[in-house]
Amino acid sequence: MIRFDILTLFPEYFNVMKLSVIGNAMEKGLISLETHDIRENSENKHKKTDDYPYGGGQGMVMTVQPVYDTYRKIKEQIGSDEKSILVYMSPKGKVMNQDIVKELACYDRITILCGHYEGMDQRVIDEIVDMELSIGDYVLTGGEIPAMVLVDSVSRLIPGVLAEEDGYVNESHYNGLLEYPQYTRPEEILGKKVPEVLLSGHHKNINRWRYFQSLMITEKNRPDMFEKIQLSDKVKKEYEKFKENEL
Repeated sequence: MIRFDILTLFPEYFNVMKLSVIGNAMEKGLISLETHDIRENSENKHKKTDDYPYGGGQGMVMTVQPVYDTYRKIKEQIGSDEKSILVYMSPKGKVMNQDIVKELACYDRITILCGHYEGMDQRVIDEIVDMELSIGDYVLTGGEIPAMVLVDSVSRLIPGVLAEEDGYVNESHYNGLLEYPQYTRPEEILGKKVPEVLLSGHHKNINRWRYFQSLMITEKNRPDMFEKIQLSDKVKKEYEKFKENEL
């Protein structure tokens, strides 16, 4: 089992995690998720958690005390034999990818810190954060949605969360490729038919078609990923012939 502890100003965000696959995983005891309201630990009589930035500038900055005290309460609960990490969701962080997700799935306990406003006092980041992560090159209003992305992506790799291992092994990004096109019944709709190879029952040909389709989609949509793929000369020739027939 893996446990997620979320430090946030808005615990209500995470009610959505009780739905669908992740919610089922919680019910089965495969993952655990607990939110910790930073505001409840503020020593300010008005429960403030932010203040004006030194040096001037727009917006407010989250203060050290409530964040640090919330963290300390969680730290006291972590067993000495548990492999744990604290991740801060931040637009300044390293962009999350599937390799990072697989790395995080090896931990017993992941604490996720959600920022807000113009960010967080750097001193608390330096004191408690092990890893800063971003989910992309854009800015959101807070770290809650990125935290949910992290929980979802890591949870899918926990044995038993998905019905079959293939549920994640064959998905986009897991093996460095984007996923091939998927089809279901009926065989023809909107004037378009399911590719014949998928109806053939010939698994070797089906796997070959899916692999080359993944290569095509990756080359078109993510050339940066495609450049990292190592193909043998034989596969390159087969792939070029496949593209000529498909395009």
